[in-house]
Amino acid sequence: MNTPSRRSILTATLAAGLVGCGSQRSEEPVVGTVPPTGGSVADGKQALERLLAGNARFVVAQEQDLDEGIARRIAVSKGQHPFATILGCVDSRVPIELVFDQGLGDLVVVRSAGGALDQSVIGSLEFGVAELHTPLLLVLGHQRCGALDATLKALDKPTDHPGKLGYLVDTLAPAVRQIAGKSGDRLTNAVHANVTHVLAELRRSPVIAPLEKSGNLQLAGAYYELDTGKVTVT
Repeated sequence: MNTPSRRSILTATLAAGLVGCGSQRSEEPVVGTVPPTGGSVADGKQALERLLAGNARFVVAQEQDLDEGIARRIAVSKGQHPFATILGCVDSRVPIELVFDQGLGDLVVVRSAGGALDQSVIGSLEFGVAELHTPLLLVLGHQRCGALDATLKALDKPTDHPGKLGYLVDTLAPAVRQIAGKSGDRLTNAVHANVTHVLAELRRSPVIAPLEKSGNLQLAGAYYELDTGKVTVT
């Protein structure tokens, strides 16, 4: 018997709520079935293990029965205690919370095309680790990244880009240049090189570096396969 997915559970819950819209509103407080946020983790190692366990469930479509209804939404509105900060791509095929099977209040997610860094992105990551005290900062690259593919093509055949697309290419170009002459698939190599490059840049942050040095923060890189749904730590 297949375990119902979170989406199907939410759809059923919403339908039931709509049916009962005309009934008298209960004055009893809403009680959540799970804690306001995910269970606490002791350190970055446990946080990474929890992410990978969630991804393993996602890969085989056996996501945990998370409470993402009204009760949980109200509970996390009072405060948040996320256990990981993740930098990922804006690619619509890589929804971070779903990939790691986590719910409301569990993750600080920052997304930019190709994981490109700028002041806003770095500041957001610093906020996650320093203000929200997540013990893990994960940089997630992914298979067939369109932003890095566009950067490869732009470096092969330089051209003008409208708007801020040129800025994006310039930001991702250092990592792409590192793979020149390497064997294997260029785009895959570029994704891995960019994860490494981003981690190196983040370690220059005056906020992030001391946290890692003190042992209060773990930095890690990972690669997401679109074909399988699997995340591999790099």
